Amino acid sequence: MIGLTLVSFLAGILTVLAPCVLPLLPVIVGRSMSEKTSSYRLLVVTFSLGASVFLFTILLKVSTAFISIPLVVWQIISGGLLVLFGLVTLVPSLWDHVPGVQALYRRSNALLGTGYKQQSLWGDVLMGAALGPVFSSCSPTYFVILAAVLPTHFATGVWYLVVYSVGLSLSLFLIALLGQKAALKLGALTDTNSIFRKVVGVLFVIIGIAVIFGLDKKLESALPGSAFGEIGLEQKLLSPTPDNNPVATSTPASSVKLLTPAEKLVMYQKAPELAGIAGYVNTDGKPITLESLRGKVVLIDFWDYSCINCQRTFPYLKAWYDKYKDQGLVIIGVHTPEFAFEQIQSNVEDAARRFGLVYPIVLDNHYDTWNAFKNQYWPREYLIDMDGYIVHDHAGEGEYDETEQAIQAALAERAARLGTGTVATSTVSVAPADLSGIHSPETYFGAARNEYLGNGKQGVQGMQTLVVPNTISPNTLYLGGTWNFLNEYAEAQAGATAVFEYGSHDVYIVATNPREPVRIKVYRDGAPVGAYAGADVDPKTSEAVISGDRLYKLVHDPAVDVHIIKIEIESGTLDAYTFTFG
Repeated sequence: MIGLTLVSFLAGILTVLAPCVLPLLPVIVGRSMSEKTSSYRLLVVTFSLGASVFLFTILLKVSTAFISIPLVVWQIISGGLLVLFGLVTLVPSLWDHVPGVQALYRRSNALLGTGYKQQSLWGDVLMGAALGPVFSSCSPTYFVILAAVLPTHFATGVWYLVVYSVGLSLSLFLIALLGQKAALKLGALTDTNSIFRKVVGVLFVIIGIAVIFGLDKKLESALPGSAFGEIGLEQKLLSPTPDNNPVATSTPASSVKLLTPAEKLVMYQKAPELAGIAGYVNTDGKPITLESLRGKVVLIDFWDYSCINCQRTFPYLKAWYDKYKDQGLVIIGVHTPEFAFEQIQSNVEDAARRFGLVYPIVLDNHYDTWNAFKNQYWPREYLIDMDGYIVHDHAGEGEYDETEQAIQAALAERAARLGTGTVATSTVSVAPADLSGIHSPETYFGAARNEYLGNGKQGVQGMQTLVVPNTISPNTLYLGGTWNFLNEYAEAQAGATAVFEYGSHDVYIVATNPREPVRIKVYRDGAPVGAYAGADVDPKTSEAVISGDRLYKLVHDPAVDVHIIKIEIESGTLDAYTFTFG
C-alpha cells in the first residue's frame, strides 16, 4: 500500500506536466493575481480543484454504475463551464446577462454572481471545481485508481484518490504561487482590460471547446513522447522492473513474474468487443464474444479472403493455432471485406475450406469491429491477454517471431496464474515468403480507385471503348476493347484485353464471373505464359477459368525482372477488380 500511495502522490504532481494541463497553468495563475491576498486565493483555487477531482470521481463512479450517465455528459458540463468563465473574462458585463444570475446574487450574498468578475471566494471555488473533471483525465495513474482500485477496494481506492488529489493541488499551488510573484511585479492583471486577462479568457474558451468535443484527449494521445515526458515518466514509475516482465522462457510457468491489474491498465488498452457481426464460420452457428473468452489468450486477425498479403499469413496462423490451442490460445479471424462479393457468407466459408482455416471466423461486413479497433490495414493482428488487454499489435506481414513470442508470454502468464504447467518457447517453422522483388503497386480496375489507368478516363463510371497504345509505361494499366466501369470493378466480354508492365515474382487478379465461367488467356512478354503459369493457369494452354469470386494466380516467375502481362477474354463476361503482385 505504501508503494502505490507514493506513486499516487507523484502522479498527482506529474499531472501538471501533461499536455492537456500545461495550457491551464496560466489560467490558474491569472485567476489568483488581481489582489495581494492572492496566496489565500491560490489555496482556494487549487484545493477546490483537488476536492473537485475527488468528488467528481466518486460521483462519476456512482452515476455511471447505477444510473448510466454517459461520460460525455461530464465532458460537456466541464467544457461548458470553462467556456462560460472565458467569455466572462473577456467581457465581464456578460455575467449580468446570464439567466438566473440575479437569483444567484441573492442566494450567495452577491458572492457567486460576481465571483469570477470580482475575484470572490465562490468564484475561486467554482473555477477550481470546473477544472477538476478536466484534470481528472490527464494522468494514466488516475485511470488506475478510477477503473482498477475503486470498484473492488473502495476504502483503499479512496485513500489513493485523496493522496493523488493532494499531490495535484500542492504542485499547482507552488507553481501558481511562483508565477504570481513574478507577475505581480508587472501588475498586468490589476486591469480588467489587460492583454494578459484577455489571453486567459481566450484560453478558457479554446480549452472549453476542446473539452466539449474531446479534442484535449486527441492532443494528449498525439503527444505521448512530448518534451515534458509526463506519460513516459509516469509509466516508468508504474511499470515493473525488467525482472517482473512476463517473458517467454523455458522455465515453468509458475515462476513467471506477473503484472498487476494497475500496471496493465497503465501499459495497455482494453480490447473493444466484437461489434456488428453479420455471420459466424467454424462456430457451429453459435455467436462468440470476447467477453465469453475472458481467461483465454485471443489473437484477433483482420483479414480479407482475396487479399494476397492476408493469404501469406495463413501458414503462421494455422501453425500457431495447432501449437497453442490446447494451452489457451484462441484465434478469431475477423473477415472485413474490401469488395461486395466478399460479404457473402458462402464465399467466406469456401475460402476458409480452401485455405484450411479451422479457427472461428466472424463476418464484419459493415466494418463495425474494424472501426471499434480503429484498424486501417489488412492483415492486422491484435493479441489480447486473459484479462482483455491488447498486449501486442502488428500491422501487415512480417515480424512473425515477435508475434509468436508475445503469444508465448501471454500464455505463460495465463499458465502461471492458473497453475497449468510450462509453455513452449520454440517458434514454428514456416518458409517465409520472398517479398523483396515486389516493385509494382496493387492496381484497381474500378472507377473508385483506378488512378493507374493509362488510356481511359479515371474515376468515371460507364462504358469506355479503349485501345492499348504501342508504347506503355511501367506500373500503368491499359485496357483494350469495350469496358463498363463500375465503382468496384470494370466489366468486359470476349475480345477485351488488359495489359500491365510489372516487376515481381507473381501476378494475381481478383475477378468474378457474374453469369457463367469465364475463360481467359494469359500472355507474358507477348508469348503464352506457358512454363511461367501461375497456380490457376494451365501451363499447356496458358488459359485460366474464372469460376468463382476470388483471387487468381496468373504468373509465377522464380526470378524478378520487368515483364508485361496481357490477359485476353476468350469467352464469357469478366468482372475485374485488381491486379496485385507478390
